[in-house]
Amino acid sequence: MDSFNEWIELEKNDLDELVTAYSFSNDNNNSNNSDDERLKRLVEKGINHFEEYCKKRGEIIMDQNDIYDATSFMCPVWGNSFGNAFLWFGGCRPSLFIRLVYSVGGSEFDQHLSDQLHTRRGGDGIITRGNLADISGQQLHMVNALHCRTMKEEHKISSKMATLQEQIADKPLAVIAKNAEPVGEWSEEVERAMKAHSVSLGGILAEADRLRLSTFKELMAILTPPQAVDLLIATKKLHISMREWGKTRDRRLHLRTITTPTP
Repeated sequence: MDSFNEWIELEKNDLDELVTAYSFSNDNNNSNNSDDERLKRLVEKGINHFEEYCKKRGEIIMDQNDIYDATSFMCPVWGNSFGNAFLWFGGCRPSLFIRLVYSVGGSEFDQHLSDQLHTRRGGDGIITRGNLADISGQQLHMVNALHCRTMKEEHKISSKMATLQEQIADKPLAVIAKNAEPVGEWSEEVERAMKAHSVSLGGILAEADRLRLSTFKELMAILTPPQAVDLLIATKKLHISMREWGKTRDRRLHLRTITTPTP
């Protein structure tokens, strides 16, 4: 849990830095080489932080003496009910990064059109350039190709998870459960069987993290520095917002539960 809280704080700090740099670049109207280099360094920093987080989480999962194993990350107690409901193997779907390119780019393109209309009518609207609305046809082709490859890999990982889930009905757990007296009695045999499933789950989780990281890196390489920073800002805002919204929702639901009179 400490690692996750540290990661959230890092996300917030990185977001502040990204927003400041991106705003400064837009204030210069057209980004120059020095602005692009600064944004590029921030993108590399964001990639490195994500890579370090995945590495640290992998080490925790592989540490057989740690209190957290792979199952802890599938529905983490440090999360919230809304956020946990949308987890894909302990994190976001890798294809979510790509979907954000489409949604944010489309939204920003609409805003550009609105700004242009405002300017033509004598307004003084400022049109920012270099963001995801300016993605080229060649870039979009590369993003689409990455999307297709990523979804295929997601399907492979999901299939492995389905197989692991089905194994619950096979030996040894199903047989142990049938013969246990009393029902649900704990034993060393149960512990060994559950440990084996957890280890298998850890392998799938590590594979999911590798796909998240590789998709993220490849996507960042396709985008220009301003576009990559634009996407990073959108990604981090969504991650942090989902966490805060989920926490608020859980508190409101808890309050509603304890204040509802018993019939």
